[in-house]
Amino acid sequence: MRHYWLLPLCGAALITTPAHADPKSWNTVSNIGRDGLVVAALGLPVVQRDWRGAERSGLSMGAASIVTFALKRSINERRPDGSDIQSFPSGHTSVSFAAAATLEKRYGWAAGIPAHIVAALVGVARVKADKHFVHDVVAGAAIGEASGWLLTRRKNDRVQWLPWGDAHGGGMAMSMRF
Repeated sequence: MRHYWLLPLCGAALITTPAHADPKSWNTVSNIGRDGLVVAALGLPVVQRDWRGAERSGLSMGAASIVTFALKRSINERRPDGSDIQSFPSGHTSVSFAAAATLEKRYGWAAGIPAHIVAALVGVARVKADKHFVHDVVAGAAIGEASGWLLTRRKNDRVQWLPWGDAHGGGMAMSMRF
């Protein structure tokens, strides 16, 4: 089954993004994008009766949420709008990127690219809504990507990609089974 069903989600997110929106509108965009990605990451496996995929989606988004919550409670960075001290890292962004990374790793690029576009939009919207600084969003994206990639397995495991890094650089390793 092709994953082109995610394209309307991307289009809807982009259409609802006014060019000169106020922070409240950007906040709404970030909420819609995050919620849409959560529904997609949990819904696609359920529709396909891929119970292991649904389990992994929940696990990766839950792990991203726990790490984000722990960092928010220990770092106490004030938000740009001054509303509280829960700015670092961005929870909306970490959950969105966890959902996108899970979709990408489990179902491939056809699901992953649109999901990552929406996740990036969520991150931009959090900054535009004055809820986060750019470094909050970047940290949230890294947490989400890590949890999605580390806690999800491909539905078809004949080809696997593994990101790696060390003190001298990083890259991607690929393995194939015939």
